[in-house]
Amino acid sequence: MTIGPELLRINDLSIAFPLMQGRLQAVKSASLRVLPGKVTALVGESGSGKSVISQAIMGLQPAFADVRGQVLFADPGASKASAAPVDLLKLPRDGRQLRAIRGSRIGMIFQEPMTSFSLLHTVGNQISEALRVHTTLSPAARREECEEMLGLVGFSDPRRVFDMYPFELSGGMRQRAMIAMALICRPALLIADEPTTALDVTIQAQILKLLRDLQEKMDMAILLITHDLGVVANIADEVVVIYQGEIMESGPVGPIFRAPKHPYLKGLMAAVPHFDMPKGERLKPLREIVVDHQTLLGGLTAPVAETAVAAEPVAASAQAAAVRPADVTAPREKAGGFPEVLLSVRNLRKTFQTRKQDWKVGRAAPQRPAVDNVSFDIRRGECLGLVGESGCGKTTVSKILMRAVTPDSGSVVFDDGAGPIDVLAARGDDLQALRTRVQMVFQDPVSSLSPRMSVGSILSEPFDIHKRGTRAARKDAVSALLKVIGLDPSAARRYPHSFSGGQRQRIGIARALALAPSLIVCDEPVSALDVSVQAQILNLLKDLQKDLGLTYLFISHNLAVVDYMADRVAVMWAGKIVEIAPREVIMRSPAHPYTRSLLEAVPYPDLDRPLNFARAGESSTASSAGWAPAFRDDGGGRDLAPLDLGGGHFVLARKSADLSEVQP
Repeated sequence: MTIGPELLRINDLSIAFPLMQGRLQAVKSASLRVLPGKVTALVGESGSGKSVISQAIMGLQPAFADVRGQVLFADPGASKASAAPVDLLKLPRDGRQLRAIRGSRIGMIFQEPMTSFSLLHTVGNQISEALRVHTTLSPAARREECEEMLGLVGFSDPRRVFDMYPFELSGGMRQRAMIAMALICRPALLIADEPTTALDVTIQAQILKLLRDLQEKMDMAILLITHDLGVVANIADEVVVIYQGEIMESGPVGPIFRAPKHPYLKGLMAAVPHFDMPKGERLKPLREIVVDHQTLLGGLTAPVAETAVAAEPVAASAQAAAVRPADVTAPREKAGGFPEVLLSVRNLRKTFQTRKQDWKVGRAAPQRPAVDNVSFDIRRGECLGLVGESGCGKTTVSKILMRAVTPDSGSVVFDDGAGPIDVLAARGDDLQALRTRVQMVFQDPVSSLSPRMSVGSILSEPFDIHKRGTRAARKDAVSALLKVIGLDPSAARRYPHSFSGGQRQRIGIARALALAPSLIVCDEPVSALDVSVQAQILNLLKDLQKDLGLTYLFISHNLAVVDYMADRVAVMWAGKIVEIAPREVIMRSPAHPYTRSLLEAVPYPDLDRPLNFARAGESSTASSAGWAPAFRDDGGGRDLAPLDLGGGHFVLARKSADLSEVQP
């Protein structure tokens, strides 16, 4: 069989896994193609079979998998004698012919670069391994090739990076190194499995620009596996939509986005938050979570309140339930008639010291603060969004608020109506009470839940630690919590590994709700979830905020998500808050150039609003040199101060700047 101009043709691919409960059909008669020099996007939810297909192409599927069909690869670099398409499924899994193709003619970028690198070997050693296996180059020539490729993927000092270890690189840098490793043998086909999922918008834009530029320079085809429709709209030539192992729709990117035919694709598009949503409009997940949120106020707090120690948080929760988000959207400029401040943060500063010494003078090199003079308020009942790129200090701020990191200076005062508590100085009973009133939802729902504990034990643990209620009351409370997040009470007997990513994240939310807190810190709670599950979680968080009067600090790098969730938004860059304002102001008329660059880096799932790769692909450090003088810091931070633009809008600018210099 010939496949004409196609580089890769998959015909009737079926993949099944034998399990104790029965046979799992992961892929069902899937067919798709990848054209030379083009980008084909394979789009679908988690568990739809995308990654299983990529494993079958590379011959990396589990040995017990039952794989049927054809995966035909027509290598343009093969000799005329062997130019006919090769069925990769018929090649021995560990045979010489497949090993010659894998890593050389077909490269792969994996979703998580940290777990894909060995911690014991340098970056250069791991990149050069493919050259050692597939070429006869000398060690010196291999190093030269690796340094050249590291330069191509954007490293300014490839020689230094070659000798570094993966843990010394940031997430974006590790992803660049992973791309260098996949491309070192100049493959004809690159499989990119969720290459930008956990990256912030600026780094994501840089990686997308890099992939596009390398594709053109190397005349390479890409099979892009993703659930991000914004990425697809900006980089793909053809789109294949997969659902539960079956191809639902495929074709050129234009017809797919402008006139989708299949209900599943229409549902995916409706689940994506975007900046043009009318106020109050809800996301439309493919599967709604059916919950009764009043269960928490009735079924949860009543049984737990059997002990005296539970009365205070229950009262605080009831008091918070009277506050609604509509009450807190107006800026607090006058005394009276405005919501009180729940958490007040002033002048936080944190510098992390390293063991590396300045070899020139023999003393510790000066360190840039991770958090630099950060101040903000969170009002009762509101959601404050905290956005910025990786390394800007967002998570460090959240850890300081949770008492996981001690700042060098600054103050944090919490007051939910029971009297102010100095968060950083709290000890004894005050600290114990504070632990119940401030909770956290973590980014990774897998590592934040113990695999050795049942869901029931995970949810009852907060009651055990804080000595709340009787055993029967705790059991009832766990059932109530599971109902609140849309899970059956029978889920209490199961373990985290038996749930999907979205269900695990809901369990994490339930754990945070257990003690009826006044404030929940959400640290990237949906960054690792696909769009349909993300819509479920975001709607759940908004419903809980409305019904229970919760207050959120919502940390995210996804500005569309923040636009959907937040009442006000604070923007961080290089440890500083450079702008803070009501959500509508930040999203529609930002004043600071960094905020504008963040918004420009967001990929829209809209062909008529393409990403400006020339601007979005530039690092913030490089672009800051071109900022207007009013925003540049030439005095080590001493020249900058928050400038009040009115209406609760503040921007970090020179003290001598006037409104005309910074007005959007």
